[in-house]
Amino acid sequence: MSPFVNQHGFLGSRLLRRSSIRIAFVIIALVAAAAVVIGDFVRRAAARRLREAILAELQPVALKNCTLKRFGSANDGGYLMCENLIEPLDAAYSYGVGRNDDWGCELSRRYHVTVHQYDCFDPARPTCNGGRFVFHNECVGDRTGYRESRLFDTLENQIRRNGDTGRRLIIKMDIEGGEWDSLLAAPDELLASIRQIAMEMHGFDDPKILEVLRKLKRNFYLVNLHFNNWSCTPKAAPLPAWAYQVHWVNKRIGVPDPGAPFPAPMSPLNAPDSPTWPDCQLRTPPPPP
Repeated sequence: MSPFVNQHGFLGSRLLRRSSIRIAFVIIALVAAAAVVIGDFVRRAAARRLREAILAELQPVALKNCTLKRFGSANDGGYLMCENLIEPLDAAYSYGVGRNDDWGCELSRRYHVTVHQYDCFDPARPTCNGGRFVFHNECVGDRTGYRESRLFDTLENQIRRNGDTGRRLIIKMDIEGGEWDSLLAAPDELLASIRQIAMEMHGFDDPKILEVLRKLKRNFYLVNLHFNNWSCTPKAAPLPAWAYQVHWVNKRIGVPDPGAPFPAPMSPLNAPDSPTWPDCQLRTPPPPP
């Protein structure tokens, strides 16, 4: 066989190998791309299932013995509570205060109780003519200690330090996502002693949310749900927003109304947090024919 033939055969073999390697790389790239697409689809599906599960837990019930009233601000900073179930009341706790605490002021003046305020992020000290505030430069969390020079402690420790363990309490909480760890760390026995909790919850993509909602529902009825229109986003669907105000009433004092629609329709006492931004709420299902 001539050298030319040998050389031609050798070149052909090299070209064939190169072609095979290119094909192999293409296949590997396609498989990797498919894995990424499938993985992304699986993650999206799991995230959607989590949001659907959160919404399934956020189904308010109507109580026979609850007269809702708005306490605090007309818009952002106002919370609905069962007015006729507040008394007897020994003290109130306001978590996440900022420069004003209209909720705490109205509660303190009307029911002549001390409101313990906790906020380690905003050094402002709200005032209340005719009310009693005790400000604590401290935040609530899942353990005792400092984080970036800010002091945190548990709900249980803070209530005990103030001598309020076992007393009749109401809590307001708006702590920008810190509620999940704080409530997970709170013993059921402590939560069972709290009469009402008005709060804003934040988030839609953390499994802790589901855990906290189910924990609260062991001791409380959810009687109001309102979405904060500062936080409307399609990313949270089927939730219309990533922040939502909820009101919880202890099962020891609340009496469900089995004849009322479920979920309970949103109370007209709710108001947009921003009066100028577009609102976003869940659609109320039409009444049965």
